[in-house]
Amino acid sequence: MMCGCCGSGKSTFSKRKEKEEGFIRLSIDEMVWNKYGRYGVDYPVEKYREILNNTDKELRNKLSELVIQGKDVIIDSSFWSKSTRVSYRDFIQQIGVNQGINIIKEIQLIYLKADYETLKNRLSTRNQSINANSPFEITNEILEHHYNGFEEPINENEIVIIQK
Repeated sequence: MMCGCCGSGKSTFSKRKEKEEGFIRLSIDEMVWNKYGRYGVDYPVEKYREILNNTDKELRNKLSELVIQGKDVIIDSSFWSKSTRVSYRDFIQQIGVNQGINIIKEIQLIYLKADYETLKNRLSTRNQSINANSPFEITNEILEHHYNGFEEPINENEIVIIQK
């Protein structure tokens, strides 16, 4: 499970794991982009939360299928709240329980930690290209909201990678 604020490098990191180590990458942003299109263009901004919730259910279904098949999966999402991280850990652990076998090798939380200025600089560059992994511009106001609302993982068996 990837974890970090917007611009911390989650997609870059998870794509590298996909390419170099054969992980199957599940990206909620890509799933939304592929099914619904562009934020505020192909669907109204007001529908985003509903679309995100529906896509989360689809992502969990796909994750369950892949885990049952014994695949290594990396989830490219921010996991900005502790409750979401706990919910996903519980969900993943329950997959094995439901199958009656221990199919879970290990659940890792990879936290890409970056200071505000690093995020701001990266997002300035990223905002130049709208695509499936950066589906809308992250303004300074949005960044500030996300940064201040981010619940940093502490004592969650996280692997912290400092970003500069």
